[in-house]
Amino acid sequence: MNIFKKKTSPKEALRTSKREMSVATRGIEREIASLQLEEKKLVAEIKKTAKTGNEAATKILARQLVRLRQQITNLQGSRAQIRGVATHTQALYASTSISTGMKGATKAMVAMNKQMEPAKQVKVIREFQKQAAQMDMTIEMMSESIDETLDKDEAEEETEELTNQVEYWHRNCSIVFLYRSISIIILI
Repeated sequence: MNIFKKKTSPKEALRTSKREMSVATRGIEREIASLQLEEKKLVAEIKKTAKTGNEAATKILARQLVRLRQQITNLQGSRAQIRGVATHTQALYASTSISTGMKGATKAMVAMNKQMEPAKQVKVIREFQKQAAQMDMTIEMMSESIDETLDKDEAEEETEELTNQVEYWHRNCSIVFLYRSISIIILI
């Protein structure tokens, strides 16, 4: 271990890991391709020996074909595992990035809390609410007194007019209802 070596960042480690995984995957894929080519040749040779009637050679070649296919299957499984490891490595890097971002956000929130002093802010908000409630009461009292002085006569006239309209509407609705009831009875 070299003590003078610079510590690698997660991004650099991810890049190196990806590169190594790609190299390994390409190597396995080359090996699979060559084994598949070998499989085709072996199948052709098995057919050729089967036509000649050499049963012993055909059985030996068939065993070789089975082993070759097992080897191809194993290599494909290894390739899948390497890809899985690469995906897992990428996910770990993403979670590292998220945790780094959260760490920065936490520091910012701590700094904001120090500047804002939450206890002092609560006191200011309570005082504001108290003053707002006081102002609402004052405005309400002033509007009531203004309404009383300016609109006393108009309010009484409007109230009487609305009452008359409601009574007129009620009478008309009763007449319409009665008319409909009579017409329904007549139809029956």
